[in-house]
Amino acid sequence: MPTPLARRIKSLIRLNGPLSVTDYFSLCLADPEHGYYKTRQPFGRTGDFVTAPEVSQLFGEMLGVFMVHAWQRHGLPGNVRLVEIGPGRGTMMADMLRVIQRIAAPLYDAMSVHLIETSPLLTETQQKTLAAHEGKISWHESFDDVPAGFLLIAANELFDAIPIRQFVKTPQGFRERVVSLDEDDELIFTAGVAGIDPDLLPPQPERQALGTIFEYSPAREAVMAALCERLQANSGTALIIDYGHMVAGYGDTMQALRMHEYDPVLAHPGEADLTSHVDFESLVKTATANGVHVNGCLHQGDFLYGLGLKERGQALAATATPDQTLAIAEAINRLAGEGAGKMGELFKVLAVSSPALHLLPFRALD
Repeated sequence: MPTPLARRIKSLIRLNGPLSVTDYFSLCLADPEHGYYKTRQPFGRTGDFVTAPEVSQLFGEMLGVFMVHAWQRHGLPGNVRLVEIGPGRGTMMADMLRVIQRIAAPLYDAMSVHLIETSPLLTETQQKTLAAHEGKISWHESFDDVPAGFLLIAANELFDAIPIRQFVKTPQGFRERVVSLDEDDELIFTAGVAGIDPDLLPPQPERQALGTIFEYSPAREAVMAALCERLQANSGTALIIDYGHMVAGYGDTMQALRMHEYDPVLAHPGEADLTSHVDFESLVKTATANGVHVNGCLHQGDFLYGLGLKERGQALAATATPDQTLAIAEAINRLAGEGAGKMGELFKVLAVSSPALHLLPFRALD
């Protein structure tokens, strides 16, 4: 039984021809009537996936520690805007604010908090989660609406949900991958006619087998450029956390998640979350091209351990029951460990600043 959005996509294809992967991705997530983020609560045990802040309070606490450190390194500026883009259920911001309030009361008292959210359902949830900080927080549909001022920006699992383009190796070279219909009126992937600028491809495209996929996201680069422009204009630091790779390469990383299970990408449009791995090399290049300092890019595990994750876990365990102590250890392992089902290696953390300064736990660049 096709989903309502599948029926709509099929009629669009019959009317206008094949859809690019970018357009398919955008419709699946953001169609006003049937888009995944417009119609449901995607997070947590009842949703389709669990994000790091939902695993443990330790994640948001470590980010709070980092934001205080960045504020101090920038010279304790006033007029601070703490911004989260894509705040989920508000869990991470609640944990960050609790720590900031405890270890840097002057920062907490003087700053305003800005959440960028397009989903009315999620906004409602965030308002409940963050009720203790009422009056301090503003909601915006666009980052452009955040008022001028020194910026501390957090974006956790934002970029993976920004649409990508895909190109597939054919006998005629790399061609844009599109969504079309087969003879049974089912959605299929096929190669379109548009090519790609060879300069955008990673090394040795000629050695890639037929059918090899290359992913490219001008939309992600545009969001990164917009963040960097604001950092340059107002100064501050942005922290970007997502799953992905530090070096651009070939491969199909687009995936759908439905009810905590992987789902074929074309199977349930509008009813599954669609993401792809983030190319951090491209984000670093975009930041550099926009004149913003790249503090560094680390595996999530190294970043969290470098900020004191282990020590904070031990402090919590000191007053915990045996069951709670076990849960803390499991959460640390899931957030910072390596291997299947763990986030420590797959997730990367990128920090960029304006003006240039050294931030821990990133290594100082000579």
